[in-house]
Amino acid sequence: MPGESALLALIAGQPDRLHLLRVVRDHGPEDAWIAAGFVRNAVWDALHGYIEPTPLSDIDVLYFAADSLEPEADCAWERRLLDVCPDAPWSVRNQARMHLRNGDAPYRDCADAMCRWPEVCTAVALRLRGDSLELLAPLGLEDIWALRVRPTEHFRRKPDIYRERIAAKNWPARWPKLQIEPL
Repeated sequence: MPGESALLALIAGQPDRLHLLRVVRDHGPEDAWIAAGFVRNAVWDALHGYIEPTPLSDIDVLYFAADSLEPEADCAWERRLLDVCPDAPWSVRNQARMHLRNGDAPYRDCADAMCRWPEVCTAVALRLRGDSLELLAPLGLEDIWALRVRPTEHFRRKPDIYRERIAAKNWPARWPKLQIEPL
């Protein structure tokens, strides 16, 4: 099964995604990542043989700043990114405050927060350090490459929310090879 090097090569071959990663590196929060559908959709499109990338409903930018828990800080980062790249649907979230919204204990860092996201295959992020791509995949890459959608351990305790999200996303309509684990 492909792994990290295949994923990094896939993204490295996509100029539009690299541009967005550069924008976040140069104008976004310190040490920010682009996560979720930005990475997942690229892999699923490739595995389905799609030439045209699936449009992104949002670009999930995550960072961790325990000293800045106000939602207004995220809005300020979104405005800054929009100034540089106005056609991108930026969604910036400080993972240091997301535990408050989710009713969890405080997260230690971005990786810890991602372990509490709904699906294993979504907990994948990338960023540029200089010109090198870095990957953050605290739950691994097996599910994303296997076209498997299953809840994280955290969301196994929230089956109704998981089911609602899967129904709302309707991913099999775009990617029919997906295997979705019911709860």
